Amino acid sequence: MAPHTRAGLAKALTAPALALGITVGMASAPASAAVWNSCDQWGNTTLGGYRLYNNIWGSGAGSQCVWANSGTNWGVWANHPNTGGIKSYPNSKKVINKTITSLGSLSSSYNVTVPSSGAYNTSYDIWDTDYDYEIMLWVNYNGAVGPLGTSQGTVTLGGHTWSVHKGSNGANEVFSFLRTSDSSSGTVNILPILKWIKDTKGWFGNETIGDVQFGYEITSSSGGLDFVTNNLTVSSS
Repeated sequence: MAPHTRAGLAKALTAPALALGITVGMASAPASAAVWNSCDQWGNTTLGGYRLYNNIWGSGAGSQCVWANSGTNWGVWANHPNTGGIKSYPNSKKVINKTITSLGSLSSSYNVTVPSSGAYNTSYDIWDTDYDYEIMLWVNYNGAVGPLGTSQGTVTLGGHTWSVHKGSNGANEVFSFLRTSDSSSGTVNILPILKWIKDTKGWFGNETIGDVQFGYEITSSSGGLDFVTNNLTVSSS
């Protein structure tokens, strides 16, 4: 299940900010003291080498606000209706711009606090520079959500065991790795996953990895729910 099509991605990066009607204030306590916050549909900023996006891209969305103390400590309050379809993918992005074979390492650590209700996934969204391929790593998920495509079995890579799915959203290929049990914190060694797709499966060649995004793909959060990234690091060499 892709957070955006190629066109949607371009729109998210270039569209003017459109203020959404916010009927309830940001519920997260850290939001009031945050160094940055936005309730704009395409609100974004750069903090410490990470690019933060509010990114309310889906149809039928409700209200959503993002706050950040840094690019690695941030959160979202979202009130999206209990209807189908992804409403948003608020995220923090780190630019990589290296080919798979030129990467010596690519890893990330995460620590999140997510609600027990609603429909969402907490996921990495990794793109090549041409946006032909999308690699999603779901570390936890809840409610009526599921990946695109067909099951490709189970594999243990990068320190986790994943259920793998392969599909297309009509604009790009999507490879989804769903952790077989939910995790709120951990470290993912991303490079072996990319090499497995390239070398073992042959699903793509020596792609240039453009960026690594981490965030929350929210389908519903009726009444207002909080998603908090307590800490996030993305590192490469």
